[in-house]
Amino acid sequence: MQTDTLNTDPTPEEIAAEPLMQLFAHSHLKEGPMRDTSRKFCELARAIAALPRNPERSTSLRKLREAKDTAITALIWKNPS
Repeated sequence: MQTDTLNTDPTPEEIAAEPLMQLFAHSHLKEGPMRDTSRKFCELARAIAALPRNPERSTSLRKLREAKDTAITALIWKNPS
């Protein structure tokens, strides 16, 4: 039976199998847009981590982490007055 991982951080088993998964944790964030956005990136990271292990998969996870970081930055961005 597969555990429903929607809305959950990467598990210790997922992180052991793919250490980059730790960068997609989101439960430490307060409920709201930042947590919702991070959660979506976590789910996509899970799908990518399920692909065959190779350099392109690792690159995809790293670039996804970069995209997550910039998406969060876009949420907190303040235009100079």
